[in-house]
Amino acid sequence: MVRSFVAAALLAAASPISAQVHASPLVDPKVASLRDLALDRDQHAWDIVEGLTTEVGPRLAGTQAEARARDWAVTRLTAMGFANVRIEPFDMPVWSRGFESAEILAPFPQRMVVAALGNSGSTGPEGVTGEIVAFDSVDALKAAPDAAVRGKIVFVDHLMPANQDGSGYGQFGAPRRQGPTIASQKGAQAIVIRSIGTDHHRNPHTGVMTFSDGAKPIPAGALSIPDAEQLVRIIKRGQPVRMRLVLQNQTIPGQSGNVIAEVPGRDPSLPPVLVGGHLDSWDQGTGAIDDGAGVAIAAAAAKRIMDAGRPLRTIRVVWFGAEEPGLFGGEAYRAKYGKQPHYALIESDFGADKIWKVDSKLGDARKAEAEAIGKALAPLGIVTGKFDEADGSDIGPMLKDGHPGVGLSQDGTRYFDIHHTPDDTLDKIDPAQLRQNVAAWTAVLAILSGGIEEPKARKRR
Repeated sequence: MVRSFVAAALLAAASPISAQVHASPLVDPKVASLRDLALDRDQHAWDIVEGLTTEVGPRLAGTQAEARARDWAVTRLTAMGFANVRIEPFDMPVWSRGFESAEILAPFPQRMVVAALGNSGSTGPEGVTGEIVAFDSVDALKAAPDAAVRGKIVFVDHLMPANQDGSGYGQFGAPRRQGPTIASQKGAQAIVIRSIGTDHHRNPHTGVMTFSDGAKPIPAGALSIPDAEQLVRIIKRGQPVRMRLVLQNQTIPGQSGNVIAEVPGRDPSLPPVLVGGHLDSWDQGTGAIDDGAGVAIAAAAAKRIMDAGRPLRTIRVVWFGAEEPGLFGGEAYRAKYGKQPHYALIESDFGADKIWKVDSKLGDARKAEAEAIGKALAPLGIVTGKFDEADGSDIGPMLKDGHPGVGLSQDGTRYFDIHHTPDDTLDKIDPAQLRQNVAAWTAVLAILSGGIEEPKARKRR
């Protein structure tokens, strides 16, 4: 009885405080209510990413698997009640992976785990064999005389750290993005890199690269991090190292497409709010964190607004196609809609761990709106960052064109343990953190889309 009385007393004391928080004039009560309901109860995002990864699985851009994903998306978004659901196709070159292997022939024969990088040249079934020439950075490769590289298999190492904002990906991604072009220009017959990741699993990280400045395509692969470290130790023994590399790939003309759905606004003359992610994935895992979670978060937040009533502005949900091989979906959307005004662009493409920061680029005239977003997100543990920047892979070119946007930053501490690997599977998503994402996006959409008008049946009399 005493314990029950104390608990009841504490609950009674806590209730007014909770009520004061939700009734705070700093945050619109409707926004706060939508946010909190999503945090406590949202199931839409989990259902979407679970269905997509289970019923479609890997969705390599331009393949039949990605086409099945688009059809699946149309069916799912239509069933959820979205309007104007459609596929907008576009042409693109389609790269696909074949057999791949790496083997040290001398001085210490052993197999290694390798994955071809997107757009890699093919060795053909016979493979290539050559001496390894190693560099600890792209800059060291760039500075090397051509004669030291010609005819060799280049290996580029690096030490990418894990961090919350994922900023290391820009700097330490250079071996993948630039290394193959430089190696080709110097006459290398192939290149292997230490995977661009932060884990120590024996899973190689794939990812796109392109051959620029007229460089001839050569085979390009990523060793798993344990294998790359093993190769470094072998090289340090001071003897010549020979490798046989087989990467069988092909590139053919093909097609992808964007899937678009809408929550129509009360005033169709107003610019829409775009919320999205990308539907394609790499082929090794099932694309759960990259970017099944992103499309799920975007659609779930829009669904929660739709179920609450009708927003002032149209919310346009875009599941971009073919982001991984080169932002093809984003560029296709930009070509078709980029000259039309958008009220804001937002994109989820950094996994499903908790959002910790919000940045915005809405302009000086909308500073109060940006501040309102920050206040609405603060109870979720999200800090307000900058007011002059936003980001997103597919929306990036349109943001640079001057369109306004908001950026919600997920915790990236473990993202590059999983990114572009066979480990990108549904079990890596924490449902509670996924709900926090949906809660944040719901609050942002509620503010950006204008006041939500409840259906007449729900209005209080």
